[in-house]
Amino acid sequence: MKSIVKTPFGKTADGVAVDLYTITNPSGASVAISTYGGTVQALNVKDRAGKLGDVVLGFETLDGYLGEHPYFGALIGRYGNRIANGKFNLNGKTYTLAINNGPNALHGGLKGFNRQVWKAAEAGDHALELTYVSKDGEEGYPGTLTATVRYTFTPENELRIDYTATTTADTVANLTNHSYFNLAGAQDNLQHQVEIYADRFTPVDAGLIPTGELRPVKGTPFDFTTPHLVGERIDADDQQIKRGGGYDHNFVFTKHDGELNLVAKVSEASSGRLMEVLTTEPGVQFYTGNFLDGKLTGKGGKVYGRRAALCLETQHFPDSPNKPQFPTTVIKAGETRKSTTVYRFGVL
Repeated sequence: MKSIVKTPFGKTADGVAVDLYTITNPSGASVAISTYGGTVQALNVKDRAGKLGDVVLGFETLDGYLGEHPYFGALIGRYGNRIANGKFNLNGKTYTLAINNGPNALHGGLKGFNRQVWKAAEAGDHALELTYVSKDGEEGYPGTLTATVRYTFTPENELRIDYTATTTADTVANLTNHSYFNLAGAQDNLQHQVEIYADRFTPVDAGLIPTGELRPVKGTPFDFTTPHLVGERIDADDQQIKRGGGYDHNFVFTKHDGELNLVAKVSEASSGRLMEVLTTEPGVQFYTGNFLDGKLTGKGGKVYGRRAALCLETQHFPDSPNKPQFPTTVIKAGETRKSTTVYRFGVL
């Protein structure tokens, strides 16, 4: 059986054809990826009993993705997360970005990488390579940036995402994937158990912009160096929890050497599913779906209410272009920036 199957997924409002590529591994597990937004539309992996189930939020048809939604499964760029006031300075020049999150720029702007149709090419038995060229000045960013993202779904039930970016002029970039995970198909994520191997996090102001501090997690609801249920401390009497409406914060990995390191684990006892996250990135945005509000109906007619799923968006830090003390997100002209993230699935 062919491991990659391409099917039509519909057309955009501009009449551009969108395809859905489904990669199935030898165990029968599969991932479906749309060329619209490079979106992980479905991810079917086995539970403890060997039954396949879809563990990501999303829609059955393209129309859902063309409407307003909170980036379900999408590739994010040029800049994942927030940039304060939609401005940054680079090489002595101030750049003004599209504003789409209060006073701030979020996830690439009004028409970020999540709303572009990517060029797709099969890259071996279990891999799909997507390419998008972001023109100089798009959403206010300098330089023509070429982004290539390779999705590989391995026989070991690993969804590997390899990101590559090059630019014609100095720019900033922070590429990630915004999949929402629910390992049990449950109404919420509160019974998911989480570990994040981070000894610090970046606290935020009232607009969810990092203050610049790297705060120790020890003694706070942000300490996931040992396993905790999501629901255990999500409504704690803590200023940072209140600002995010739960968890919506960047965690700083204890170990970051540019290698592919195990940085987080998520498990769910009733299904027995386990997800491990490995990355070369220095941080991850742990987001617990606090802004989901029950207005969207997804696959199987499921209503996505508050905290219906969780995200682990591997990344450089939010607002890094305005925080010189953070790891740089600047890509120099002619430079190639690479990163890798792996979501590995198994059972308890």
